[in-house]
Amino acid sequence: MKAFWAKIVAYFMAIVAFFTGLFGLGKKPAEPQPEPTTVIEQTTEQQPTSEPTSEPASEPVTEPTTSIYWESGTYMLKEGPQNTMHVNAIHQLESVTDTIGDGYIITTEDGKVIVIDGGYQTETANFLSYLKTVTGQEQPHVDLWFLTHPHGDHCQVFYELIENQPEALTYDTVCLKFAPVGFYVGIDSEAEYLVGEYERLHPLFAEKERIPADGDRFSIGAAQFTVLYTFDPSFTRCNESSLVFRMELGGKSVLFTGDIAFNAAYKMMNNPEYAPLLDCDVCKMAHHGQDAVNRDFYEVVKPEICLWPTPSWLWTNFNGTGPYTTLETRQWIEELGVKLNIIKMDGSRVLFLNRTANS
Repeated sequence: MKAFWAKIVAYFMAIVAFFTGLFGLGKKPAEPQPEPTTVIEQTTEQQPTSEPTSEPASEPVTEPTTSIYWESGTYMLKEGPQNTMHVNAIHQLESVTDTIGDGYIITTEDGKVIVIDGGYQTETANFLSYLKTVTGQEQPHVDLWFLTHPHGDHCQVFYELIENQPEALTYDTVCLKFAPVGFYVGIDSEAEYLVGEYERLHPLFAEKERIPADGDRFSIGAAQFTVLYTFDPSFTRCNESSLVFRMELGGKSVLFTGDIAFNAAYKMMNNPEYAPLLDCDVCKMAHHGQDAVNRDFYEVVKPEICLWPTPSWLWTNFNGTGPYTTLETRQWIEELGVKLNIIKMDGSRVLFLNRTANS
């Protein structure tokens, strides 16, 4: 009898095993699947080295941005630095410390080199290295150097080079018109100090200095300049003493505004001789794009392209939490239909004013 029941139990267990295998009964619950990012990382690591996969950007791209390569009409934009001797081009230099400062190098089709400001002293090594690449010269030669006004983010590179690295480069002319040191007493201590430094260093370049006047016109090779504003003693803010000039090169017009504010802007706008000259193809944004001129100034300029000597924190106004007016200015420029914003935070860029075979 026991043998009979043993056979029945064995037969029953065989049936259970059959149906368990058929329908998956008695299996463990499925393990949770890893997060998609984990799967992507594991897959990427297993790829052969001969076929690398592209990695996603660490941060999303935000608009507006400046392309490394861009072209429209006769313009072309490329990443810098690169040698552009004998080509009409404007270089906007990046900041090695992501700070404010104007640093521009211009080359012309007939081999001239023009510098505008330069930046803080901390930018000197980068500026000099860049200039060597632009010119292809170990000791670069600058035909004309503009200093727009006595603030450190504009004039300290020049001061550092002429005092402490005089053999690093050669230059023909320095164009500036600073207010007397006494003008800034009690108004702007930085400008007061830097005008004092200008007076101390003046013997080093006095023979090469050119002090412009409103309305001056002159040429450096293929580049033609018209001075639209220098200094008005009735405007007590240092930025209002910025040198403003128009450059014509390669069939294009470019307006360099220094750090002017609305008083200087309206003085030019209300001058029937100068107002028409404000209409330019390219505009260097006044005072890094904030706390400067009003919207109607840019409406008169009507630029196709804007040069922004603006670091990342200023471009975003600390993600909208800071005291700066950059976001408002950006809104104006967008509404005016500007084609391209070239922004310092994106790195050094070269704007070719007329495309040629060697650009």
